[in-house]
Amino acid sequence: MLGVNDIIAGMNDQHARFLPFHAVNEFLLSDYRLKLIQTVLASLDQLSDERRNNINRLVKRLVKVPGFRNSALAPAPVKARAAVSAFERSAEFCASILAGWAEMKTDLAGNVFNLLIERGSKVLPLEADRTKLPGFLARWPQAETFEVLDEAYQQAYPQDDEHEYDINLMIAWLWGRLPAELVDTTPADQDLPEAE
Repeated sequence: MLGVNDIIAGMNDQHARFLPFHAVNEFLLSDYRLKLIQTVLASLDQLSDERRNNINRLVKRLVKVPGFRNSALAPAPVKARAAVSAFERSAEFCASILAGWAEMKTDLAGNVFNLLIERGSKVLPLEADRTKLPGFLARWPQAETFEVLDEAYQQAYPQDDEHEYDINLMIAWLWGRLPAELVDTTPADQDLPEAE
């Protein structure tokens, strides 16, 4: 099975252009961004030890909460509001929050992963640590709009009541790309080699 480092090493430098992870903020509504951060920071005990420790380390380093020397010890709602600017400016913090969120939403992650594979997309294995990548790929097949993918998701999982914002964010996170540069390709023509 290919790992993240194998994927990066195998990319064609002429075609692979990465956007830093915090570029995702251009696609998020401010209320949704705050809710996302609150969800992760309020549920750190649900994450793996490594992910939880990494997020707490980044919060302590990047987030300033008045009245707390160690921001990681602040109540989750207060900490989340203070963490918005770190999420907007730090690729590492943004990636850690997104990875924690995806770790908490295992059913959605599995459904989106299966959907992408069934549509012929090349994606890293579900368990791969996407925070090790340099960011999101900028190229996005123009035929695979969020509307098209949302409709395909609803057809594949009609009983699922996930919000379209969560579905779209999970698609971007697992696929490892943002629709910054729409290209006329099929999912099979993408930059990532096939993950075995």
